[in-house]
Amino acid sequence: MSNGVETLGKGPSGETIDTPRHRALGSDSRATILRLVRSAAGGLTSTDVAAQTGQHLSTTRAHLDRLVEAGLLVRARASGGLPGRPAWRYRATSTDPAPAPYRALAAALLDHLSPAGGDVREAAGRVGQGWGRQLAAAVPGQTSPVEAVTAVLDGLGFGPRREPAETGSATVELRLYTCPFLELVGQNPDAMCGLHAGVARGVLDHHGVPSDATVLEPFGAPGACVLRLPTDRP
Repeated sequence: MSNGVETLGKGPSGETIDTPRHRALGSDSRATILRLVRSAAGGLTSTDVAAQTGQHLSTTRAHLDRLVEAGLLVRARASGGLPGRPAWRYRATSTDPAPAPYRALAAALLDHLSPAGGDVREAAGRVGQGWGRQLAAAVPGQTSPVEAVTAVLDGLGFGPRREPAETGSATVELRLYTCPFLELVGQNPDAMCGLHAGVARGVLDHHGVPSDATVLEPFGAPGACVLRLPTDRP
């Protein structure tokens, strides 16, 4: 429909299908935006989408918010490592299910943080740090701190991959190609990204490595989030 009027679908027996996803895709504009974001491996900002569609920025933001609410897109702040508060970047959600224990913990965390107020990213980071220390203690064998972080994140379903280090670099880069709970990131990206960064810091804490330099960059690489860690040290 070119006029953007929302329509409801019909089920096999003729009953009306009225779900958030069907309603979100009831306009051509939102369907077009979803296709654009899905085709961009590194995600898009609202400014990117507005430039490609010719829509007014406020209209684009409203459409993007509707797609996030429907669980079709997820958003996070991607700064490229620069200071300041960056714009939201949007990416299509994955259909991969989260591990059940992680699902329960993440949902409980959001329920706890929602009414608490304050800096939810910092609070979630503290929770993740404690959780990371516990998970690190369960990693078998003698592993380096970075290997331990990789093992923990792999066990949680993040699909981490270590990138070759630049000569003389003080950091190690892990690319996380799967987020095990993108729909919760969509609900509260600051809290969930804070939790994930905290887990990595907790693993490093367990190995006696200073973790303050650990940075999680959402959508920092095409198709992946980027986790920067200090180089392996005893």
